[in-house]
Amino acid sequence: MNALARRLKQGECEGLAMRLGGEAVVCDPAGVLHLVEANTLVVSDLHLEKGAAFARRGMFLPPYDTAATLSLLASTLDRYRPSRVICLGDSFHDRDGAALMPAPERERLATLMKGRDWIWITGNHDPLPPRGLGGETLTEISVGALSFRHEPSAGPRRGEVAGHLHPVARLAGRGSRRACFATDGERMILPSFGVTTGGLNVLDRAFHGMFDLTRAMACMIGHKGIYPIGFRALA
Repeated sequence: MNALARRLKQGECEGLAMRLGGEAVVCDPAGVLHLVEANTLVVSDLHLEKGAAFARRGMFLPPYDTAATLSLLASTLDRYRPSRVICLGDSFHDRDGAALMPAPERERLATLMKGRDWIWITGNHDPLPPRGLGGETLTEISVGALSFRHEPSAGPRRGEVAGHLHPVARLAGRGSRRACFATDGERMILPSFGVTTGGLNVLDRAFHGMFDLTRAMACMIGHKGIYPIGFRALA
């Protein structure tokens, strides 16, 4: 169990409750979003089997990313016990990841999926349904007032929740960069969940025009919880 999973299990990290597009949600320090009334957990950019995908291309990474990501996901599911899970795309690092996943990891993922609705949203890395894993594969789904897709739409979109951009933020003048939930209360872009994924600064031009800058916040994941910081205080 890694340090973050241990702190979460021991209750040392607190989530941030807020309204998103009118719906009650909790931004969890594990990097997932919990829809309170729908008892739904939303996770983005797992990038399972990234190490294996790199190895197939002759670039060798430690082969432990899938096991570590699934361990963190398992502890999060244990805490919330959701009836539905929505994976916001790029759940696998390439289109062969699901089919070539080693048996122990495949069995563990199947156990996590058992007894709950599991939605795979297609991503740019995994545009096809994951072979042999079950669940439902969609390009987009709506729950209450919120809609979920992989890549964020251009311009303002009330109620849209997306992934893809792996948002991170850093306070101006100090501190290291942190994964974050980017939001203005109307829409949100989730951080990446996979343990070997990188990040893109929320001030990058890729985010321009998506948020009302007078209300835009980077809900930064810290050691003790989630810290909402206005974009104007970021570097």
